[in-house]
Amino acid sequence: MDFKTFLFYLFATILVVSGLRVITARNPVHAVLFLVLAFFNAAGIWLLLAAEYLAITLLVVYVGAVMVLFLFVVMMLDINLESIRRGFWHHLPFGTAIGLLMVAEMATVLGGRYFDADILPAPAIAPGYSNVKELGRVLYTEYAYPFELASVILLVAIIAAVTLTLRKRKDTKALNSSVQLAVKRNDRIRIVRMAAEKEQGE
Repeated sequence: MDFKTFLFYLFATILVVSGLRVITARNPVHAVLFLVLAFFNAAGIWLLLAAEYLAITLLVVYVGAVMVLFLFVVMMLDINLESIRRGFWHHLPFGTAIGLLMVAEMATVLGGRYFDADILPAPAIAPGYSNVKELGRVLYTEYAYPFELASVILLVAIIAAVTLTLRKRKDTKALNSSVQLAVKRNDRIRIVRMAAEKEQGE
């Protein structure tokens, strides 16, 4: 076993164990941290496959942004752990059966193509090859329309999220800046004439 194969089995083992700990950890903060560990090991496997851009993107986007956001949300929200864990062990056999079925399907699909990959010749990589450049070329030529469609869908999702957060709620108080700017002096100030009071003894 060479060093590259050892690294693959090491990353894969830690990835599977951390993935299991994501769904079995009692503390949601610990579950998020185990998910971060799983992403790091997945990035390591992608590095072994010479997909440096995807590995760095996984670390920057998911670990650096999405998981940090999840961690802050989990830490700031008052989460009822009992309600989350209620029924977990009851549905565990069904979830295990679904997971084994997915593993069997993946083994069936990938078995004929990739399990005998050692007998195939290694792909020749040009000296100036860049997977970032090749990914950009394929993305903006062959998959230009799906890429633009995904961008439109993400834009609609952003607009929908902003719209949902800007809805009017009765339990919150907010200031309307347009109403405040339209106020005139006579609407807020009233001058009242009052007679002067004299002190006793004058």
